Amino acid sequence: MSKIKNIYAGICKAKLNQKKQFAILIDPDKIDASNIGPLLELAQNANTDLLLIGGSLVVNDVLDELILKIKSSCDIPVVLFPGSSRQLSYKADALLFLSLISGRNADLLIGKHVESAPFLKQSPLEIISTGYMLIDGGVPTSVSYMSNSNPIPAGKDDIAVCTAMAAELLGMKMIYMDAGSGALNPISASMISAVSTAIDIPLIVGGGIKTAEAAHRAVASGADIIVVGNAIEKDPSLIRELAAAVHM
Repeated sequence: MSKIKNIYAGICKAKLNQKKQFAILIDPDKIDASNIGPLLELAQNANTDLLLIGGSLVVNDVLDELILKIKSSCDIPVVLFPGSSRQLSYKADALLFLSLISGRNADLLIGKHVESAPFLKQSPLEIISTGYMLIDGGVPTSVSYMSNSNPIPAGKDDIAVCTAMAAELLGMKMIYMDAGSGALNPISASMISAVSTAIDIPLIVGGGIKTAEAAHRAVASGADIIVVGNAIEKDPSLIRELAAAVHM
């Protein structure tokens, strides 16, 4: 299928029209490309808006194969959600150029970006600079361990707000608040509301969202895009009700 253009413009248009979006996070280490067909059919039928591809490790070498399989099977935009500068592919439509603004690890604030910049500058990918904020979800996660950084405490809405505002002032195009894969608790409605109110750029929220009620609560609180990964890995049939809860 042809390359999809202007993904960020579409996200901004949806935000302007108060249309919430649903995204599925696919970890290449946890899914076999040859068996992804049923999940993609569920995603397409549920009008899933985006497919994010990535994980904290991605130790296998099937990223290109997985993306090509996805793009040959559906027309949902494919966006890289890289856990490291090694998780890059020209085959996707766009890439979230993530800066871990909640931590103080210089490599993940700018260091790895310098390494990947020559590759990305020449790539056909749509690059979307994104301020990535890790929020405490009640249990240690792969993201906090691999990034060697502490998450923002769950009850510190003011820290989350100031961090998001700083990212927006630095010119980042989106904010991604993440409780991490396998989080015990989703990000609180009060934190989502506080951050959403404080910024004008799109807000993505993920981690710990396991039910339609949690998904709807997040969008009702101000999230523009909801990302679900772990819950769908365990039960793909949740896609329809999660998407419906976001889109309602």
